[in-house]
Amino acid sequence: MDYYKKNNNLDIIIEEEKKRTKDDIIEQYIRIRKEKGYSQEKIAEITGIARTNIVRIEKKINVPTIEVLLKLAMALDMDLEIKFVSKGNG
Repeated sequence: MDYYKKNNNLDIIIEEEKKRTKDDIIEQYIRIRKEKGYSQEKIAEITGIARTNIVRIEKKINVPTIEVLLKLAMALDMDLEIKFVSKGNG
């Protein structure tokens, strides 16, 4: 069964939202990492993720999977919460 219909306007909106969401998550992670005083090396050590991959995530080159986000959250002693929220316009 095909759940996706090609719609150029929708594709553009999805790409913009995907970039915004990715950027927000990575910026939040970096802020929390720095607030806790953790270096990229420390995060790499705790998570088992290569430091080069941590750098790529922080430079927004690599898009972290949910598994990687969970590892990052756990390294920061945080929970990862992903949820649908109202757009706030109704």
